[in-house]
Amino acid sequence: MSDNDGKKTLGLRGGNRPGNVTQSFSHGRKKNVVVETKRKRVVVPKPGAAKTGGGPTRAGGDPSRRPSGISDAEMERRLKALQAAKAREAEDAAKREAEEKARAEARERRRLEAEAKEREQREAEERARKKAEDEERKKKEAADAAAKRAAAEAAAPAPSSAPQGRGAPTGKPAPAQTPRKADRERDQRGRGKGRDDGRRSGKLTLGQATGGENNRHRSMAAMKRKQERARQKAMGGQVEREKVIRDVQLPEAIVVSELANRMAERVADVVKALMNMGMMVTQNQTLDADTAELIIQEFGHNVVRVSDADVEDVISDVEDDDGAMQPRPPVITIMGHVDHGKTSLLDAIRDAKVVSGEAGGITQHIGAYQVQTDEDVTLSFLDTPGHAAFTSMRSRGAQVTDIVVLVVAADDSVMPQTVEAIAHAKAAEVPMIVAINKIDRPAADPNKVRAELLQHEVIVEAMSGEVQDVEVSAHTGQGLDQLLEAIALQAEILELKANPDRAAQGAVIEAQLDVGRGPVATVLVQKGTLRQGDIFVVGEQYGKVRALINDKGERVKEAGPSVPVEVLGLNGTPEAGDVLNVTETEAQAREIAEYREQAAKDKRAAAGAATTLEQLMQKAKEDENVAELPILVKADVQGSAEAIVQAMEKIGNNEVRVRVLHSGVGAITETDVGLAEASGAPIMGFNVRANTSARNTANQKGVEIRYYSVIYDLVDDVKAAASGLLSAEIRENFIGYAAIKEVFKVTGVGKVAGCIVTEGVARRSAGVRLLRDNVVIHEGTLKTLKRFKDEVAEVQSGQECGMAFENYDDVRAGDVIEIFEREEVTRTLD
Repeated sequence: MSDNDGKKTLGLRGGNRPGNVTQSFSHGRKKNVVVETKRKRVVVPKPGAAKTGGGPTRAGGDPSRRPSGISDAEMERRLKALQAAKAREAEDAAKREAEEKARAEARERRRLEAEAKEREQREAEERARKKAEDEERKKKEAADAAAKRAAAEAAAPAPSSAPQGRGAPTGKPAPAQTPRKADRERDQRGRGKGRDDGRRSGKLTLGQATGGENNRHRSMAAMKRKQERARQKAMGGQVEREKVIRDVQLPEAIVVSELANRMAERVADVVKALMNMGMMVTQNQTLDADTAELIIQEFGHNVVRVSDADVEDVISDVEDDDGAMQPRPPVITIMGHVDHGKTSLLDAIRDAKVVSGEAGGITQHIGAYQVQTDEDVTLSFLDTPGHAAFTSMRSRGAQVTDIVVLVVAADDSVMPQTVEAIAHAKAAEVPMIVAINKIDRPAADPNKVRAELLQHEVIVEAMSGEVQDVEVSAHTGQGLDQLLEAIALQAEILELKANPDRAAQGAVIEAQLDVGRGPVATVLVQKGTLRQGDIFVVGEQYGKVRALINDKGERVKEAGPSVPVEVLGLNGTPEAGDVLNVTETEAQAREIAEYREQAAKDKRAAAGAATTLEQLMQKAKEDENVAELPILVKADVQGSAEAIVQAMEKIGNNEVRVRVLHSGVGAITETDVGLAEASGAPIMGFNVRANTSARNTANQKGVEIRYYSVIYDLVDDVKAAASGLLSAEIRENFIGYAAIKEVFKVTGVGKVAGCIVTEGVARRSAGVRLLRDNVVIHEGTLKTLKRFKDEVAEVQSGQECGMAFENYDDVRAGDVIEIFEREEVTRTLD
C-alpha cells in the first residue's frame, strides 16, 4: 500500500491482472469497493450507504428508497420546492455580488477622486513653494551683491592725512586688504550678529516644509478688503461703508447659520445678538419665525415672511385676456335617480350600448364622452351614478359642468336621488334641463312629474317657468332631437369660451389603477391645452403625460378645453375631484405634491388626535362600549372606493359601527391579506380580484375575501354582518296573575303561598314579581309550583296552587304575583 494514495490491492487470481479488487481507505474509514474488469469499472456501494444521507433517497433519484407514506406528487412537490429554494438562493447570491461590486466600484471611484484632488492640491502647493523660493533667491542674490559692493568700497585705500613724526612711516602707504580676507571678515560679522544666510534653524514646521508660512493665497474678497483699507488710509481717515439693506425671506423655522447667511452677516455677530437677548444658542440651533424677525430688524434688514404653502404660487390662477378666448364645447352632466334611464338616454344619443357593460344594469362609475350632433356641434357628456352611495360623484359632476340634464322617469316621478341632484345643480349654480324619460310606458304621467317638481322649486316651461323640459324615450328615440336642440340653445345663451393657448388646468373625473398601464386618471380639461409630454401635478401626485386617450380609445397628441381624456404617466392614483395643473419643471411638481401630501398627513393626524386628557378618556370610554366591525375595501376606481367608504361610515349606531381599516384602488395583494390577518378583518373586493399569491396566502391564513360587482350587495352584506354584533333585545311577555289567599309554613321548604290564578297561566319556568299594594317588592323565580301535593309545570286560570319563591319568604295574604316570560329578539341595523 502506497502512502500517497492510501490504497491496498487485494490480488484475485494473481498480481495486477484484470479483475483485481482495489480497496480504498481514507483515514481509517472504509470507502466503496471498486472492481476493475476488462470491460467496465463497477462501483459497489458500501452497505448502509443509503442511510447516511446524500444518497438517492434524499435526492429523490430512486423512488424505491423514498420514505414510506410519501406519494409521487408529494415527492415531486418537494423536489420543485428544493429547486425553487436553490434558484432563490442563487438569485440572492447574484444580487449580493452585484451590490458588493457596485459598492466596491463606488469606493474605488471615491478613492480616485480623492487622490486626484489631493494631487492637484499638492501640485498647487508645489508651484507656490517654487515661486516663493525663486523670490527668496532673488532677494538673497541682491543682498549679496549689495554687501560685496559695500565691502569693496571699504577696502579701497584712503588718502593719508597723518602728521609726519617720530615712528611714522616714511612716505609708503599701508598695504590694502585682499577681497578674500574682506569676505571672511564679513562672514564673521554676520555670524556674530545673527544668521541671515537663509539656512533653517530650529524645528521644521508644516508651513516651512510646504514653502514657508507666507505663501498663503488670499481670497478675492480679502484682497478687495485690503485694497479698500489701503485706499481709505491713503485718503487720510476711516470711511464708514454704506450698509446694504436686504430683503430676508423668513420661513416658519430657520437655522442660525442660515439666517446669518441670508442677512450677509457674520455668524458670530448673530450669535452675540441672540445672547444679548438672553438666548444661549449655537449656529446649528433652530429659531422660530418671531425670534428671527427680531434679529433681522435689529440688524436693519427687511423681513419677508414666507411659508411652505408658497410652493403653490407657481400654479396660481391667471386671468385670461378676452382677445385670447375662443368658443368651447359645453359640458353636460346627466343626473337623476337610479334606474330612471340616464345611461340608456346617453346611449341613445351616442348610438352606443354602454349600459350593457354595467353590472346589475346600473352605473357605478362616472363616465365622460363626446358626441358630435348632426348640426356639427360637439357636446361633452358626463354620466353620473344614481345610487344613494354615490353622492360625492354627483356633486363632482355638478361642479365641473355647464348644463345639468335632470332625468326623471315618467312612470316613477320624483325620487330621493332626484331631489339630491336638484340640490347639487342649485349649489353649483348651473342651468338645468328636465328630461322626462320613459314616455313610451303605459303608466307614464309627465304632468305628475312637472307637478312634483314644483315642490322643489323647479318650474318648467310647460308651467310658465324658465326651466326647459323635454319628453323623451331612450327606447324609441322619441324627443332626442328636441333634447339636443334644448342643450344647444342653452349653451348658446351661456356663450362658453376658454383660452386654449395657456397651461392646462382640469378636473379629475375618475381615477383607477390599471394592471398594464399603471395609474390612470380621467381628466376633463377646463382651461388651456393638455399635450403629451407636459409635466403636471394633481392633488398629492405628479407626473409627466405619457399618453392621452380619448373616449373612443384612440390616442391623441393633445386635448383642448371641455375634452375628456385618460391621462397616463402618474406616479400614483389621485383622488377623484382633484385639480390637474401643468407646471414648468418636474422639480416644481414634485415639491408641490410633497407639500400637499405632508399637509394631508398633518390634517389626518390632527383630526384623529385627542387634544386633552378628558377627550382622550371620553374617546376610550366610547370605544370600549362600541363594537367594531373592521373591513378592508379594494375597488377598481377611486370614485367607487370613495362611495363604498362613505356608505360604510353610515352603517351602525351607538352600539356597533363599521371601521374601514384601508381602502385602495387595484387588485388585492399580499399586503392587504397581511393587514386583514393582523386585524381580523374580511376583504371586500369591488370589481377587482386577488392575485395568485394573495389568494394562496389568504387560504393559508384563513382570511375571508368577498367579491362584489354591485354596491347594493356589498352594503347589504356588511349591514348583516354588523347586525350580528348587536346584543339581542330582551322582550318581556306577561302571561298571568295569581292572588295569595293564605300563607303556610312547610318544614324544609319555608313559607308557601296558597294562591289562585286569576288571569292567564302560571308556569314554573317563568319569572315572577311580588306586588304589594301595586308596588313591586321582589322579583325572582319560583322554587316550587304545586297543585295539591304534586309538582306541576303550569296552572291554568281559575285553579288553586301553591307557590314558593327562591331565596325569599316575606309573602303575605293579599299580595299579588305577576307571572311573565322573557324572550331574546335578534336585532338588525336599519
